[in-house]
Amino acid sequence: MHTFDLTTRKRDEYVEITTRVRDIVAESGVANGLVVVYVPHTTAGVTINENADPDVVHDTLLQLDRMVPWKQAFYRHGEGNTASHVKASMMGSSATVIIRDGDLVLGTWQGIWFCEFDGPRTRQVHVKVMRGE
Repeated sequence: MHTFDLTTRKRDEYVEITTRVRDIVAESGVANGLVVVYVPHTTAGVTINENADPDVVHDTLLQLDRMVPWKQAFYRHGEGNTASHVKASMMGSSATVIIRDGDLVLGTWQGIWFCEFDGPRTRQVHVKVMRGE
């Protein structure tokens, strides 16, 4: 398993990590298999989405904030970051990508994104490459 640190700059932010994951896969020498990207945080997540147009990230973060606003009078969690926990649950803590011929099987416009919802912070990302058939 490989682990790398990632430092975010904003409370809500997507950071593309496709290249880092692709490099780990290349270094592993695995030609065909799976790679799992896992985020061990309750207020951050990982997702696969478009990586070509930055407006998609902007619009996604905007919509998430509309669905789960930062401040609500009825939130009970004492740390004040309930919205971060909800958004992280919506994104999920892992993504699995197929490896074929030594590379990630992603669509033309897809990338792997670390999703920060309680930053800025230094976070960890775990990457596990598994050999397949």
